[in-house]
Amino acid sequence: MKGALLLVLSACMLAACNTTTGGGGDNIRPSSTTNEAAATNLRLAVEYMQRHEYERALEKLDRARQMDPGYALTYNTYGVLYQTLGDNLRAEQNFKRALQLGGDDSATMNNYGRFLCQQNRLEEADAVFRKAASNPLYETREIPLANAGICMLGAKRIPEAEKYFRSALEINPRMSTALVQMARLSFEQDDALRARGYLQRYLEVGKPTAESLWLGIQIEEKLGDRDAVASYSMMLRNNFPDSEQAQKLRPAGTR
Repeated sequence: MKGALLLVLSACMLAACNTTTGGGGDNIRPSSTTNEAAATNLRLAVEYMQRHEYERALEKLDRARQMDPGYALTYNTYGVLYQTLGDNLRAEQNFKRALQLGGDDSATMNNYGRFLCQQNRLEEADAVFRKAASNPLYETREIPLANAGICMLGAKRIPEAEKYFRSALEINPRMSTALVQMARLSFEQDDALRARGYLQRYLEVGKPTAESLWLGIQIEEKLGDRDAVASYSMMLRNNFPDSEQAQKLRPAGTR
């Protein structure tokens, strides 16, 4: 379970919120705002992207750019869309333009770091994630830290990954991504008791998945708690009956 890199997109854009800039680049505004028409088209583009209607999303982004060519969030969204479409050249060009206009906005840097990691440009991604997390005014600094952890985990750089997940949890002890990753790492390090603690914390704040429930079964089997194994198994069968993990379960009623 390597985990999915976390995207920062909809929360700010759907609200058409303002973004504070941090210097550098041309056409930078002290407090970057946009007109209502551009903001509306940007919101619609994000909504279309969430529904996987990418052609319509691109049309709305083009319209938003026409309405306000200097609005950084539009280019951030272009970057995400082109990355989704597999056009990596345009994706990177737009992320860089967003950072130029937005003064190294942390949410944009998180998305750019996500792009770099998926291109296996690990050192670049690591530097971008760390820069995003270093901004004390960024309200969700745990997200780029967790992404850095996932990136390191994918490269089998386990000590670095664990360090990032711990740092994310220091900022937000209820961050579900970091909790479930620490549960997995702890189990793989043969510390089932610590893994149980992390997984229980995860299930308090995150939605159960087939992967997390299967991890719970493995942990409780290691610890010898048959009741907990049965509970996790029932949840897995009931909630994810067609999953690969559910197919691994023994038939109900067998030992």
